[in-house]
Amino acid sequence: MAYSQTNFLLHACVWLVLATTAFSLSPKFYDKVCPQALPAIKKIVQAAVHKERRMGASLLRLHFHDCFVNGCDGSLLLDSTSSFETEKNARGNLNSVRGFEVVDKIKAEVDRVCGCPVVSCADILAVAARDSVVALGGPTWNVRLGRRDSTTASRALADTVLPSASMDLPALINNFKNQGLNQSDLVALSGGHTIGLSRCAIFRNRIYNATNIDPAFAKERRATCPRVGGNTNLAPFDPTPARFDTAYFQNLVKKRGLLTSDQALFNGGSTDELVKTYSLNPEAFWDDFAKSMIKMGNIKPLTGKKGQIRVNCRKAN
Repeated sequence: MAYSQTNFLLHACVWLVLATTAFSLSPKFYDKVCPQALPAIKKIVQAAVHKERRMGASLLRLHFHDCFVNGCDGSLLLDSTSSFETEKNARGNLNSVRGFEVVDKIKAEVDRVCGCPVVSCADILAVAARDSVVALGGPTWNVRLGRRDSTTASRALADTVLPSASMDLPALINNFKNQGLNQSDLVALSGGHTIGLSRCAIFRNRIYNATNIDPAFAKERRATCPRVGGNTNLAPFDPTPARFDTAYFQNLVKKRGLLTSDQALFNGGSTDELVKTYSLNPEAFWDDFAKSMIKMGNIKPLTGKKGQIRVNCRKAN
């Protein structure tokens, strides 16, 4: 009896996996094979964000840092093996990316409600990013689904392609262009900094050395970020780090951007007008952010028979 039941489950899983083999992404990807998947993700994300508001920004960032390194394939979630070093150790990720335990929790619950692993870790990141934004009062959008998971990761590539907090506007524009994203996407997606916090080590140089900074703001930030030490002390990107609003852009207009790469968007360059528009028009920001998130989520996904559906998001099957 036990054997036949196991056999049946295995056959059911094989059928489900075949049924979810598609060659392009679609919001309806799991509608028939596991309609419970998306509600299960939403429930855990809402609980995690309710417990710690910062987690919303952390989950959004995981999707972004996953997509920029060889596409949205869940490679960021893989731990090191004898054949590759984890992307978690890359310059833009080390001691910075977080939320992996929440992803593990989502994966376990989704596999439970679906009966077997049919939802990829890459798709979990894409949906969790959307649900995090919604949980913090931001816009919603239809996440396109059907990504499959990579079997490898590249710390070296992550070191090369992840945007840095010290980048100026031309470097940022070029960095996003390499991912198929334009200037409008750059400004809209940077607006993700309307939620979350940054470490003193990342913004120290700006608050002590920049000239395009409001002196009162610099003084305020120096109080918790000394010249030496306090590297892990946190500061918000804008005054409302637990609310998805336009305060980030309002800050930029006042020269109160926390990172060099934030203020670069409003510093006499080609993106000034869009920053000004978003600072005055929340609807415009929300619409563009949603469109740019869909576009970013479409970067080089593995579909069809490429990649796999991981059983454990931290390691290849």
